[in-house]
Amino acid sequence: MLQKIKVPHTLVLLFIMMVLAQLATYILPQGEFDTKVDARGHTVVVPESYHEIENAERLEPWHIFTVIPRAFAETQEIIFFVFIIGGALAVLRATGMIDAFLGRLIHKYKKKPWLLIFFTMLVFSVGSSTLGMAEEFIPFVPVLLILCLSLKLDNITAIGVMVVGYGIGYGVAALNPFTVLVAQEIAQLKPTSGIFYRLCLFLPFFTVGFLHVYGYAKKVYRNPEKSYLESSPEIDLDLPDENTVIKRRDWFILVVIFLALLLIVFGISELSGWNWYLVELGAVFLAVTILVAVIARMSPDKTAIEFSNGATELTTTALLIGFARSIALILEDGIVLHTIVDSLASPLGKAGPELGAVGMYFIQSFINFFIPSGSGQAYVTMPLMTPIADIAGISRQVAVLAYQFGDGFTNMIVPTNAVLMGILGIGRIPYDKWFRFIFPLIVKLWLLGSLALILAVLIGYH
Repeated sequence: MLQKIKVPHTLVLLFIMMVLAQLATYILPQGEFDTKVDARGHTVVVPESYHEIENAERLEPWHIFTVIPRAFAETQEIIFFVFIIGGALAVLRATGMIDAFLGRLIHKYKKKPWLLIFFTMLVFSVGSSTLGMAEEFIPFVPVLLILCLSLKLDNITAIGVMVVGYGIGYGVAALNPFTVLVAQEIAQLKPTSGIFYRLCLFLPFFTVGFLHVYGYAKKVYRNPEKSYLESSPEIDLDLPDENTVIKRRDWFILVVIFLALLLIVFGISELSGWNWYLVELGAVFLAVTILVAVIARMSPDKTAIEFSNGATELTTTALLIGFARSIALILEDGIVLHTIVDSLASPLGKAGPELGAVGMYFIQSFINFFIPSGSGQAYVTMPLMTPIADIAGISRQVAVLAYQFGDGFTNMIVPTNAVLMGILGIGRIPYDKWFRFIFPLIVKLWLLGSLALILAVLIGYH
């Protein structure tokens, strides 16, 4: 019976959520917290300052349509970055370099794909845990797809390796400057404090994530009919030949890419002081595209055609990113986002430390649906959770950890996460198929995270 139910396109699902969000603005009371600008120029809410707004105007019915262009404008950096990445990778693959190296990897790991899954996931997790990388991983999606399809795995395995990897990294991040350091600053904790406990948590959480992806990949490897994408459209990718010869120019191109990645890592790190983000990263990839075309002796017209075709293929992905942002924007415009946050956070002050810590985790997970930005969620919730933690007898370090769990893990499933929807769009994975794959892991992480928070309270984690 359930198999006969047709799930609508992901774009349709997002629009349905937009309709529900706008309906919520007509039902919920409108209200907001007072805000202030902290010492570093960040706008944070003032605890216990929530107040309803009388006689505020409700959204016009056509707001649901006018919000979409605004959402595209607010996510323009991500969207343009995705287009540039699509074009750059198309040019890169046209040189033959990617196929040459992938062919050698496929030959080496043909009978041991599990090692490839493990080490690739580990790289993504460490990158997110330390540098807060997420959007920066988007360029690797086509590469993972080619690798996994060549190893008789499916699209979900490829995307699972990336999303679960960076989701775990965010959830138990050691130094993530966009989540851990921001939340600790708001909670008035020493930067990077409590790192030992978070490092101890990394192994069990990463193990749970790896086993989940590995278990699914193993089923698909043994029986392709076990794939959740059995009836879904396949990606049009030419699989590389295992016997492809790596040329000298391929090594030159690889060196250029490696140096570019080092430049990107340094540029986004706090050590450089450059404060690089998507605009600068897109510029680097554009420069690399031109340099690679010169090394490969590709004509300007050929380069332009390949770049245009690569960007065109990601149009659906760009649409998903814009529609995902529209949901939270509707709640903000309707002045009900703070109402939702206040109604969820208020009861925690009356709970005991253990129950309160777990409650914070689940509330942060729920709020992440409406505020999928890690730093954005920290600025809205941590000024509220900090005094609540003091009242409930919970250390502020535990409150930060609950925020990390709620933000990081649920970023792997919430459809309002523009990065996730963009990655799924590139991977041609319908959201309902992804939900079927990822939800059991989220449940496991909710349980393990709750135990980790209870243990943190019991050992006096500060």
